[in-house]
Amino acid sequence: MFEKSLYDLIRGLRNHKGNEKEYIQNCLKECRSEIRSQDMDVKATALLKLIYLEMVGHDMSWASFHVLEVMSSPKYHQKRVGYLGAVQSFRPDTEVLMLATNLLKKDLTATAPNTISLPIGALPHIITPSLALSVLADLLPRLTHSHAAIRKKTIVTLYRLALVYPETLRAAWPKIKERLMDKDEDPSVTAAIVNVVCELGWRRPKDFLPLAPRLFELLVDGGNNWMAIKLIKLFATLTPLEPRLVRKLLPPLTDLIRTTPAMSLLYECINGIIQGGILGDPEDISGREEIASLCVSKLRGMIMVNSDANLKYVALLAFNRIVVTHPFLVAQQEDVILECIDSADITIRIKALDLVQGMVSSDNLVSIVSRLMRQLRASSSLAGQNGAQKVDSEPDSDDEAGAQTNRRSKSQDHVPPLPEDYTVDVIGRILNMCSQDNYASLADFDWYIDVLIQLVRLAPAPRRRESDLDPSGPIPKYLATDISEKVGNEIRNVAVKVKAVRLAAVRAAELIMNTLVAESSATHPVVSGSLKPIAWIVGEYAFQLSAPSDTLGSLLHLIPRINNPEILATCLQAVIKLFAHVAGDDQALWTSARKSSISLLMARVIHVLEPLALHPYLEVQERAVEFTELLKLTAEAASGQVVSTDDAQQDAPLLLTQAIPSLFNGWELNSVAVGAQLNVPMPEGLDLDEPIHPDLSRLLAQADSLMLPIESDDEFEAYYNQKPPPTSIANEPAINRIADAPEESVASSYQQAGEESYLDADIIARRRAERAERNRDDPFYIGELNRSGGTSTPIHNILQNENGPDLDIDSIPIMKLDLDQLNTGLGGDNGTAAAQKQQQRPKPRQRIVIAADETLGGGGSGSGLSTPRNYESENNSDSFTKSRTKKLIKQSLLQVDSSHLGSLSLDANGRPDDSPFDYEAQQREEAEMAQAMKEVERLRLEMQRANERIQVAQGVPAEEAVVVVKKKKKKKSVAKIADPEEEGESAGAVKVVKKKKKKPVTTEGEAGGATAEAAPSEVKPKKKKPKRIVQLDEGGSLQS
Repeated sequence: MFEKSLYDLIRGLRNHKGNEKEYIQNCLKECRSEIRSQDMDVKATALLKLIYLEMVGHDMSWASFHVLEVMSSPKYHQKRVGYLGAVQSFRPDTEVLMLATNLLKKDLTATAPNTISLPIGALPHIITPSLALSVLADLLPRLTHSHAAIRKKTIVTLYRLALVYPETLRAAWPKIKERLMDKDEDPSVTAAIVNVVCELGWRRPKDFLPLAPRLFELLVDGGNNWMAIKLIKLFATLTPLEPRLVRKLLPPLTDLIRTTPAMSLLYECINGIIQGGILGDPEDISGREEIASLCVSKLRGMIMVNSDANLKYVALLAFNRIVVTHPFLVAQQEDVILECIDSADITIRIKALDLVQGMVSSDNLVSIVSRLMRQLRASSSLAGQNGAQKVDSEPDSDDEAGAQTNRRSKSQDHVPPLPEDYTVDVIGRILNMCSQDNYASLADFDWYIDVLIQLVRLAPAPRRRESDLDPSGPIPKYLATDISEKVGNEIRNVAVKVKAVRLAAVRAAELIMNTLVAESSATHPVVSGSLKPIAWIVGEYAFQLSAPSDTLGSLLHLIPRINNPEILATCLQAVIKLFAHVAGDDQALWTSARKSSISLLMARVIHVLEPLALHPYLEVQERAVEFTELLKLTAEAASGQVVSTDDAQQDAPLLLTQAIPSLFNGWELNSVAVGAQLNVPMPEGLDLDEPIHPDLSRLLAQADSLMLPIESDDEFEAYYNQKPPPTSIANEPAINRIADAPEESVASSYQQAGEESYLDADIIARRRAERAERNRDDPFYIGELNRSGGTSTPIHNILQNENGPDLDIDSIPIMKLDLDQLNTGLGGDNGTAAAQKQQQRPKPRQRIVIAADETLGGGGSGSGLSTPRNYESENNSDSFTKSRTKKLIKQSLLQVDSSHLGSLSLDANGRPDDSPFDYEAQQREEAEMAQAMKEVERLRLEMQRANERIQVAQGVPAEEAVVVVKKKKKKKSVAKIADPEEEGESAGAVKVVKKKKKKPVTTEGEAGGATAEAAPSEVKPKKKKPKRIVQLDEGGSLQS
């Protein structure tokens, strides 16, 4: 009477703020005592309070038996509380769940609809395979209940039972199909059936193909948007099996897309058209193009009109699927898609990048890459400003503190810098778009090289792992491939494949190396991965460098600060190539100046390479030792060579001019296809498993125990060979640099923005100078007014030089034009005029030839084909989507494995092909087999008794007949009893009796006895060959 109700518990919990834990513990003690009460009202109230506390986070599994007691109450309001407690606390492993089976079966067969609804609603939460088998027979009749709500709940519950016990569907499908075909059925029941069919349809669509007419009728006549969405998804799985459905579905889907105001239904219609293959139907080209244009226009409206990020995401998702079949239609929406690249939602940006990468062409490549480059540069500059703010010292006064606060508040209004992973992904996609199909979409390689230079500057530095050293050796490892190395590889590919722009690529590599030297500190290591391909370029094409000596000095300056052994090995090879080019001129005289300069250069190279002879990486060690010894021999030869004089000319040492350059002169290196290595035949007698040295393990153990000497600081080396760190001197006051810079007025349209928005100032200045030099002889190009010189000096400069600063108009020469002579000349000398006209034509633009990848002939992967480099970003959304799809297939939203439903046939006679859930089927088959064996044994005994009766009727004694029947078991004993004289006959008799059990001999015996009475005419042929019948006499001896 004085117990707390649920409302009192909630009020008390709100009144004990700050002391809730103690109050809840007291309430739990009260509930433990109240739930043991014999009064069912008190027990139900205590259970209701426990359910509320369980929702808060307190365990109530200890009260499972009391929950069962409340469930068995005859009063509905108490029973409802008990079922609610079962839903909250019961699990498949709850012990008292076995005791609830009879209660559930009883409530399922109740007459009151509200009582039936309780177990139907609770079963999906507590179902187990054994419980499903028990309640299935009581649940199936509820499909024909008079109340529509009961039928609807039963259908949904049967699907939940099928997830743990698949045989449920096979038993329930005929009634479910009957309910679906009934046109007078309640719409809620039909919608529930459609939901179940949709969940099963994508696993086994062929079982639901006969339902297509009824489902199409529901799609056309039904007014439920959610049911229409389910039907569209189902038809998307049925159209590949029945292509004729495409023409049938096209009119209603088109009408829905044009008329529906619901965005969810609109997207599902478009998605169903895409997944169902309607856009790719080759039979109806006009209808396919019409529906594709309609879908694209609707998706464009979803992106532009709606500000909902979810709608933008699904619209981009649909665009990514349409671009496969209709790339030209999607390319027309370039402005809308590029706007999504600057979205604040990173997921929308990634989907927009996927879409842009699929619709890129030669017409829009420059605009797309420019948009992405502006985004990267803006984020990089913002990250640099944030880093500069962190380095600033603390304010000296309150005024400075207030100024810093204002600047921070202003900077917070800007867009935050992009994540590093996203930056790497964008750079990888830019490289992929420009280099796809062997640069098929790229028209301006000079612009592409400038973009690559800018990408090297924008690429983030690679991150090291937590442990700087690998457990197997002192070689540093990085988290992932450096994106700057990929950019450098792209510069190398352009230099190798496109000979027309090789000079520009080599100059770009030279510029990048000089930038690395200028920006890196003398005490910090060089971590940029672009140095490896850049060093290869400057070494391989050293003859095209503008300043080979300076490049060699820059490379020697970087080598001591390189930690990556692979980059270091490439740089060592480039050093000796540059040295061979710089010092290997065989036409120059061997003067004293040249001798001293080359001797100093060799001494510097040897000084840099000698410490690397003890490097732990074997490749670096080998190259350092080889090149050091070679240069020492060359230095000795150079020191002993006499210099040239006025009387006698001397050549440089042959080691310097012939031997070293010949190491690198040969065939030009070309690009090799990815699969070419697979076509190289294995040499005979090559054993890759054989160790290089018989005592290799001992040598490696000794190498690990060697102590490398600690390098001491050499002040002379630092003074002469290391450049001081660069210092930036600004002409403007510091307050101008600290103040917030005005925002760049970047045009909103991608077509109006220039190269200044994403390229650095030095690159822009160089491009302008090259453009001016290229257009210097173009009469249609309007250049600057103050330029002069060259073959195309402006006319006003000529007049000014001839007549002085004051131009005299009267001094301009006047030529007499004789039209008769002009006509005569044109008519008489047509060949000369034509030749002059041909000479006046502008020179055609240089044709760009891109070399294909070389490969070996044969049946290997990639053989005979040009295999372009394939770049993939680390955070690829497609791979993520595939792995996500696999997980969703295996597990439904109910956290239950439903993959076994794919092999379940709804046919009554069908059997699953390879069903993993076959326990019940196995049990049933074993029971049927046992029953069949019993039936066979019964029939065998009946035949045996009939045989005995026939033998008795023929005059054979009963005991003899019994012995004859059991003759098979007493074969050995009969052989012992038989006399030696009759051993052969007895053996033959035993065989005859054995055949008698299989009926051939028995039939003959029966025929032999019966024909004598019934048909004497048929007995005569058998009496010609009588057969002896062996029987046992009373003494146990054999008689014939």
